[in-house]
Amino acid sequence: MRSIKRITALLLVILLTGVAVTGECAPILARGSRGEKVALIQQTLKQWGYYQGDVDGVFGRATYNAVVAFQRKNGLAVDGRVGSATASAMGINLTGSVSSPLYWETELSLLARLVSGEARGEPYIGQVAVAAVVLNRVRSSAFPNTVSGVIFQQGAFDAVWDGQFDMTPTESCIRAARDALNGWDPTGGCLYYYNPATATNEWIWTRQVQLTIGQHAFAI
Repeated sequence: MRSIKRITALLLVILLTGVAVTGECAPILARGSRGEKVALIQQTLKQWGYYQGDVDGVFGRATYNAVVAFQRKNGLAVDGRVGSATASAMGINLTGSVSSPLYWETELSLLARLVSGEARGEPYIGQVAVAAVVLNRVRSSAFPNTVSGVIFQQGAFDAVWDGQFDMTPTESCIRAARDALNGWDPTGGCLYYYNPATATNEWIWTRQVQLTIGQHAFAI
């Protein structure tokens, strides 16, 4: 009888806590969760345009709303929680450790490819400046609020549409993208750049040029 009671008590603990008897149990992240996995979820949702808040590793209302929107869009059970099914749809592994730089790498990769396509022949400071323009646009209410949104905005950057964006970025451009992500902005807040020798868009000539680096004029 005592043995039966102990087994019953153990089963009750398992049911109440969700602890598995064997195997690794994937966590479920929900409102109130904190940590690097939450930050990775936020960055992923931000990259895809679902999340508008800070990547702070805190699963609050804004993160919940973004998860709900993602689940609804992708035909998942809509509960605002990130379990194995939702994480799999995001391409995220919830088990094991998550390195904090991981959610930074997607932005770095996209930005480096853009810089390489647009400015690989420019001086290093000019490469950083091109990356900074992308990040300045992210912060501006006049443009999409994610790196991917800015880069893939229709007609924004020639390199995205002529195939140069698909080339492997140079080491210099990777470093330039990293420096810009770390806060270096040689342009002082510029939102545009162009090559005066090749620009054909009449509108761009109406922008106020702040400085010239290499072959690019940087403007607001």
